[in-house]
Amino acid sequence: MTKPPALAVLGSTNMDLVAYVAKAPAPGETVTGLSCRTVPGGKGANQAVAAARAGGEVTMIGAVGTDDFGARLRDALARSGIDTGSLRTADGPSGTAHIVVDGDGGNSIVVIPGANDTVTALALGDEAVIGCAYALLVQLELPMSVVTAGATAARGHGVMTILTPAPAVPMPPELLAVTDLLVPNEHEAAALTGLHDPLLAARALLDDVPAVLVTLGAAGSTYVSRETPEPVFVPAHPAEPVDTTAAGDTFVGALAVALGEGRPMPEAMRWASGAAALSVGRHGASTSMPYRQEIDAL
Repeated sequence: MTKPPALAVLGSTNMDLVAYVAKAPAPGETVTGLSCRTVPGGKGANQAVAAARAGGEVTMIGAVGTDDFGARLRDALARSGIDTGSLRTADGPSGTAHIVVDGDGGNSIVVIPGANDTVTALALGDEAVIGCAYALLVQLELPMSVVTAGATAARGHGVMTILTPAPAVPMPPELLAVTDLLVPNEHEAAALTGLHDPLLAARALLDDVPAVLVTLGAAGSTYVSRETPEPVFVPAHPAEPVDTTAAGDTFVGALAVALGEGRPMPEAMRWASGAAALSVGRHGASTSMPYRQEIDAL
């Protein structure tokens, strides 16, 4: 059997406090919710769980707090088969995300960084973990200084960096210079470029990075690179959305595994799309993510 691809994830770990409502409240409005759940999340942890369940050998780099959430988050990652030896414990609260999910599966999110904000630089041993990986997955829920340091370390070791620019904030040129694949959703691509056509936005981003993959929700995804003039478009798998909270992170985690196994980009995109379709049909973030056998079956 082929050894699973080794992946390092440098990112946030949050506890998601999820309220389900028929209709999200407008500013100043109070509504009665349907239910509330506490679910391990954070974009970094979500991508780590998605990749591990899809068959990757994953190490998580980040931090949790000294509160009860911290212990629960660490345990949840370990139970998904993720190496948590590089997950620090910082004095104070863990990160939290306060999420409202409406009857159509749409969501709005408020993130409070907590322990994530203490990860400002790589710790001893982090670069070795990154250097042993096929790819490094990063997002923008940690301080920009450590995201840039991680991607720079990856470039120094010849490791691919896959960057999810969420939240969509201005990124320093030194980070973009060491990013191999940028994976925004269509809203993030528009925020970064001012262009609302996803393909035009993707092509504009090629000025900064060598390859861009824009996820388009129910429409699918599109990929462009400096080496491939023609865009690749892959439609989404049909799905009945229940909760779209972690769809993008599921896509990225599964995509990284597929690329690590040597699959060509269009095939990797199709496989990742299947994983995302399965996730939106279930409640929660990490709890919604499918296992490899489910993705293969779909």
